[in-house]
Amino acid sequence: MNVLKKIKEFIKTHSYAWILSYFFVYMIWFTYLERTVTKVFHPVHSFVDDFIPFNELFIIPYYVWFLYIAVTVAYFLLTSKQDFIRCCAYLFTGMTVCLIIYTIWPNGHHLRVNLASLGRSNIFITLLSKIYAIDTPTNVFPSIHVFNSVGALIAIYKSEKLHPIKWLRISAFVLTILICMSTVFLKQHSFLDILGALVLNIILYMIVYAPSTTKNTEKANQELTKLS
Repeated sequence: MNVLKKIKEFIKTHSYAWILSYFFVYMIWFTYLERTVTKVFHPVHSFVDDFIPFNELFIIPYYVWFLYIAVTVAYFLLTSKQDFIRCCAYLFTGMTVCLIIYTIWPNGHHLRVNLASLGRSNIFITLLSKIYAIDTPTNVFPSIHVFNSVGALIAIYKSEKLHPIKWLRISAFVLTILICMSTVFLKQHSFLDILGALVLNIILYMIVYAPSTTKNTEKANQELTKLS
């Protein structure tokens, strides 16, 4: 009974959590694309890809991405309604844009390495093989992995509660860089996929976060004017 009571209280005080139901829409849509866009697609490739070596060690930050995004969203859900809504608006809008691009312009790549021909076997290759098995090399531009990582980083940096925690901000920045690198070093994405995600990040930042920054600046200037 106590558990049910706590659940009811949580739902009552965090009614805005319904926003997370977007994940059901996202998974259905993305799964459909993964099953239908398999052979016929526009190849994404950059000359930069040819200079990036394969390195299975990057599977670590690639997997950490799942925890990174989940923890970030969960933290804001529990601590700040405003930060949670802005974070979700940012991430979910960007993810939807990515799905629309995948639907209108089916894309993929031919960058993956043959893991069996590497001549070595370790836990990192085993973990990567599982990703290769369930995640097709399609629906890659822009990279949702990169977009969400940068989006989570922006949400952390724009949070007033997290602003004083310097080690957390630095750690999030380093992790975001490693996750972005992992997508190309594991041959999960093309360098162009990263660029596409970064462009999308800039656009969404201007829509979701920049207006509030401008308002805060104007408010601060007005207060300074009154004091002077």
